[in-house]
Amino acid sequence: MKDFKLKGHLAMIGANTMWGLMAPIAKMVMAAGIVAPLVMADARMVGAAILFWIGSLFMPREHVPAGDLLRLAGAGMLGILFNQGCYIFGVGFTSPGDASIITTTMPLWVMVLAALILGEPITVKKAGGIVLGGCGALLLVLGGAGSGIKGDNPTLGNLLVLTAQISYALYLTFYRNFIRKYSVFTLMKWMFTFAAIAIIPFSIPTLSATDWDALTQRDIWGVAYVVVCATFVAYIFIMIGQKNLRPTLVGMYNYVQPIVATAAGILMGIDRLTPVKIIAVLLIFCGVWLVTISKAKQ
Repeated sequence: MKDFKLKGHLAMIGANTMWGLMAPIAKMVMAAGIVAPLVMADARMVGAAILFWIGSLFMPREHVPAGDLLRLAGAGMLGILFNQGCYIFGVGFTSPGDASIITTTMPLWVMVLAALILGEPITVKKAGGIVLGGCGALLLVLGGAGSGIKGDNPTLGNLLVLTAQISYALYLTFYRNFIRKYSVFTLMKWMFTFAAIAIIPFSIPTLSATDWDALTQRDIWGVAYVVVCATFVAYIFIMIGQKNLRPTLVGMYNYVQPIVATAAGILMGIDRLTPVKIIAVLLIFCGVWLVTISKAKQ
């Protein structure tokens, strides 16, 4: 059982590490003006759907009845279409720093929704852990708030990023038990397919207007990272984590993303390690530990 849970923790660290790098990379690509936010969202959903269908060919086939396909369509809307679409659009309008600040609210939404819908108890340890983790994440993000790429419409962008967090919190809560019925590839291929079908009709004018020949090698590699690493691989990890951990604990790992962004900045020489950052990281890990040991509904 310990190994079973360890797999979930490692999967969540891996997924949020890749997501932590996604905001600056996606912003860098979209800032060039060739790849619009809608095109980036299309690339994530369509690209991941293709990769999951290819991967499913090498897995045992699972029959999904019509009723469950309908539920998977709903999961695709909340967990992928609204989450990814609103996030990509939001990052396009605001700064990566502001987007990172708003992502720290997701564990709070998960805790509240899990209490209302699943009956998960809101314990002192759980609430304290979320507060500690949130404070640590905010210390990291606000420490670099004076630098980086700015947004053209921060208010709209921040609202879209917030919508993405609430949408994903709803997904984690509503579908926590349902996803245990099927394998990762069966779940993801259908969820991404439904999300892609929903977004493509609205994307045709933007896709037609895109100057594909003007894409640079940096743009191509950036989109490839978002599709392959921050979507395909990250969602495999997320499903493993969601199947092994409580929704509130899954949400807590959102706090890993500011750590990754800060570490990347230090390695790239555009940020530096300070005592405040060390304290922030310790607060985040203490918060995750408190939520891990808190009481859960049996």
